[in-house]
Amino acid sequence: MRHQHAVIHYRALDFWLARAAVLVIICLQLLVINNLSFGPRWLAPGLEAALLVPLSVATAWTQVVTRKAVEDHEWHAIGQFRAMIRRTALAMTAVISVMNCGSLVLLVRALLEGHAGSSGTTLLIDALNIWVTNVIVFALWFWSTDRGGPPTCGLVKLAQADFLFAQMTLNDRELAQWLPGFVDYFFLAFTNATAFSPTDTLPLSQRAKLLMMAEAMISLLTIALVAARAVNILA
Repeated sequence: MRHQHAVIHYRALDFWLARAAVLVIICLQLLVINNLSFGPRWLAPGLEAALLVPLSVATAWTQVVTRKAVEDHEWHAIGQFRAMIRRTALAMTAVISVMNCGSLVLLVRALLEGHAGSSGTTLLIDALNIWVTNVIVFALWFWSTDRGGPPTCGLVKLAQADFLFAQMTLNDRELAQWLPGFVDYFFLAFTNATAFSPTDTLPLSQRAKLLMMAEAMISLLTIALVAARAVNILA
């Protein structure tokens, strides 16, 4: 029977996809053309990298020791690292969210003041940058909070389900133990940012509904106000 901590090992790809998603966000923040960051341009990427490095090391450590753990004290150490992984991941996601919302606010203010870049092209690029970051960061929120998040899967008893995926509604024995992965949450974030509503996945908890509302609102503001204004400048 699989041990409760073994989720770190047998779902390893999901953890590294999430880490890679943060790395993509860092690259996007460094590619912003206009001055849309709090403080120096390197501040947000620097804070996120400072959290990403120990988070990745802790994840790699747990994946290695999970294969070898036998004694109770070894599983206890893994549990402590899993709790640290969750806290660090949530803190990093919160930092990214604040920085991205700040960039959007600064871009909207610059648009209203009439000096956000020398051309509409730069506005379109920055708007797309903010929109893509928004999709990724909410995929991280969904993945980190649903059912206690993967790092606490098996540790949190009766963890609340935030989303109902289509696979969970099928009467199929092979899907009885199915759990969503990071790609599933990324798809959810993408469809919510484009359709401004749930598609094949339904929010169950108030937390999930508030997160989806926040993502849709940021996406709508980015597309309807920033991108539309940029197109008008190009015209």
